[in-house]
Amino acid sequence: MDAFFASVEQREQPSLINRPVIVGGSPDSRGVVAACSYEARKFGIHSAMPTATAKKLCPDAIFLQPNFELYKSVSEQMHQIFEQYTDNIEPISLDEAYLDVTDTPLKHNSATLMAQEIQKQIHDALSLSASAGISYNKFLAKMASDQDKPHGITTIEPGQGQDFVAKLPIGKFHGIGKATEQKMRALGITTGKDLRAWPEDKLVEHFGKAGHHFYQVARGEDNREVESSRTRKSVGHEVTFANDILDPFTIRTAILELSDSVCKRLNKLNMKAKRLTLKVKYADFQQVTRSCTLRNSVSSPQPILELLPYLLAKTDAGETPVRLLGVTLSNLSEASQNNTPEQLSFEF
Repeated sequence: MDAFFASVEQREQPSLINRPVIVGGSPDSRGVVAACSYEARKFGIHSAMPTATAKKLCPDAIFLQPNFELYKSVSEQMHQIFEQYTDNIEPISLDEAYLDVTDTPLKHNSATLMAQEIQKQIHDALSLSASAGISYNKFLAKMASDQDKPHGITTIEPGQGQDFVAKLPIGKFHGIGKATEQKMRALGITTGKDLRAWPEDKLVEHFGKAGHHFYQVARGEDNREVESSRTRKSVGHEVTFANDILDPFTIRTAILELSDSVCKRLNKLNMKAKRLTLKVKYADFQQVTRSCTLRNSVSSPQPILELLPYLLAKTDAGETPVRLLGVTLSNLSEASQNNTPEQLSFEF
């Protein structure tokens, strides 16, 4: 979807059409931009940017609090349209999904014609704009979807993948963030063509397991299937403070509330977790994570709270001002029905 959150808001409030709309809260808060209209993007505003920075770039921007219930409702309507074409749908977020139409005998077996029709249905039924990428694997389809926004369609046919990737700037690769981009540029890798010149073992040496993936996509290859049912891998919650905090008591109280929230979600899913991660972002935006693996899965706040001080002690929280705290539980499994006590043994 094109500028999804902002576009939904403009649809709901016609007075916002053609105006710079930013979804993400007040510019006086510590929030970040969740989405922005194309009118706002002309000022250099983008998602994940601090709202205070966005305000400086565009003083006349209209800032709105997110309405996730509304966005979720619209997303469900969008998926009803998808389901007319295939059952094999992999949601990525509220505004993005992969559709595998390999075995869909519609529109003369043309994925491009299907995408055009889906795009028209979304526009007619929801008064929203969507862009589509069509190709023979997920990576190329994702890259294609970003080529002609808004309301565009790009098809990368078999035989075109390698040439398309070769010309792609490395920072445009899906899955390559700013830190990895900087590392690649330092190694002389600026385009897909440069990336393809590197042997797989060297990419693994510099980038770990991700090196295998980089080696494949540099050749236009991606063997991942569209997964219509995705297994939840983690449950987490984080909070950004209105003001940087230094007081240890305030930090411990925040961790208590985060842990309680995460465990409630875990119990609602009827799951247990075996790995605990604490995330700390300091006032200068530097971020660290500290994790430990428990020998027995847990689902209640108490054992989590008894372990978090060990992780907290491995950070500078309480000595350096903290902007954000987060708690994540991973290595999830279905909770058993017995009442075996949850033990606290763990390893870092």
